Amino acid sequence: MRAHLGDHLVIESPATGTTQRDGEIVGLHHDDGTPPYDVRWSDTGEVTLVFPGPDAHVHHGEHESAGSPRPAHPVSDAASPTGVPNPGDIGRRVAAERERQGLSRAEVARRAVMAPEYLAYLEEHPAEPSMATLIRLSDALGTSVEALCGGGLDLPPGQGHALLNPRLRDLDPDECRTLLSTHGVGRIAVSTPDGPAVIPVNYEVVDDAITYRTMPGSVPALAVGTEVAFEVDHLDEAMSRGWSVLVVGPAHVVADPDAVRELAEHAHTDPWAGGTREEWVSIRPRRITGRRIEPAAR
Repeated sequence: MRAHLGDHLVIESPATGTTQRDGEIVGLHHDDGTPPYDVRWSDTGEVTLVFPGPDAHVHHGEHESAGSPRPAHPVSDAASPTGVPNPGDIGRRVAAERERQGLSRAEVARRAVMAPEYLAYLEEHPAEPSMATLIRLSDALGTSVEALCGGGLDLPPGQGHALLNPRLRDLDPDECRTLLSTHGVGRIAVSTPDGPAVIPVNYEVVDDAITYRTMPGSVPALAVGTEVAFEVDHLDEAMSRGWSVLVVGPAHVVADPDAVRELAEHAHTDPWAGGTREEWVSIRPRRITGRRIEPAAR
């Protein structure tokens, strides 16, 4: 099979011969026009890497009589001009599990009965492999399709395998402030009449202070007038790594009307919990620390 840019790849039902799917070939990976191809599917508009099977054929365009295929021009090059891999979640999980088991791409590709080049593409680019591909990959890696697709989102994070050679590194205050960024979701730890409580809140970083909206009399409002702990973290389940930042300091109500109006006008998001939350609480960091888990240097 050979193709030019602009040709159409047509996949037919082996039983009826009717077209099941078709798309424009927008990227070639070999100068001679042989597979694989980057195909923009007509039904979804998405571009995927395709290794055509026996149920596929190429419908040539006006350049059919040309003496040779046009030069290769993979869309992946255009999408990543720096050449730095930009994998999707499935690809990252596949790569992480393969590396955890110490397997080469060639070995996993052999087990999964696929081209090593296709496995490399999956690991380095956002892609939506077919169910058949996912089944073969999960069998090759001794895992499940659900795990490769990120199943178990309602379960507590951190159930993945630990790194083979992890390193726990302390973060300096500047790194911590960068990770806190300007807004997100964090957890406030307060004392209540029923004991300690940890509550998630949407927060903003304003002039180095953590601020969040709440309702008077609510649990997060109990922070006012006390010294509290505020924590933000991020876990990368696919790569078994992550970081956490802890801020400790006194909390007070933002009482100045102009400051309250400024906070409300420039807030990045409404509280996810909904409802009327007009009391702004500010935590001025007295201590800020953080840690990161990452692979040890080799």
